[in-house]
Amino acid sequence: MSLQDRINVLAPRPFVTVIMAAGKGKRMLNPELPKVMHKLNDKPMVDHVVDLAKELNSISIIAIVGFGRESVMNHLREVYGDSVKFAIQAEQLGTGHAVMQTEKILNDFDGDVLVLSGDVPLLTLDTMRKLLNDHWQTGAVMTVLTAKIDDPTGYGRIIRLSGGSVERIVEEKDATPDQRKVKEINSGIYAFRCKELFDALLHIDNSNVQREYYLTDVMSYFVRSGKKVSAVLAKDFDEIRGVNTVAQLEEIERTIRDIN
Repeated sequence: MSLQDRINVLAPRPFVTVIMAAGKGKRMLNPELPKVMHKLNDKPMVDHVVDLAKELNSISIIAIVGFGRESVMNHLREVYGDSVKFAIQAEQLGTGHAVMQTEKILNDFDGDVLVLSGDVPLLTLDTMRKLLNDHWQTGAVMTVLTAKIDDPTGYGRIIRLSGGSVERIVEEKDATPDQRKVKEINSGIYAFRCKELFDALLHIDNSNVQREYYLTDVMSYFVRSGKKVSAVLAKDFDEIRGVNTVAQLEEIERTIRDIN
């Protein structure tokens, strides 16, 4: 058994995986098809993410569904049976609002919550084990996966304090000109202590340009409350690439062919 496998087996707390899968995919060629159902290597993107969660030995997997939810739910039930549960986000009011929909399912859970994106299909097992191991070893209530990129346009920026610790995540539309120069970006991948997560979600609002409830705002709440937030830098930006257009999907397919 490898060191990474031992780390996974000896996890100090159980964890569940929540997969963001409610998006519409307005810029895909088939806007009627839920974004996570667009295929990558002959299977829907969301399958790649579910497979990763299963490889990580997540004790439960919850898909947050919204647009076209019946097709997503029917597909996942057909492929994975009852190993995937569902939370419904009837209105897309932001990432924070999406995670709020899982509270009833996780109400009595005392462990960690790994949040993955259904349209980020290239994450590796090693990177996610590294994220979880850092989360457990540091005692953080929140750990975020970050990446560095020369052109960070479109991504939330990681804002650090002078000592290097993470202060907050600023979405691009809310960022100042100086903040937009920051090249370290948010991947949208996180680990949380479950009870602290849902407490923090009570303290966020939608006072932003998008008028949405950002999951990233819980970080600022944790920092203000004196709770530890950690960050893990991904080795390769390609891992955290999301898919919002057909061109991006084709680019990821080329990346997979190059790897193989």
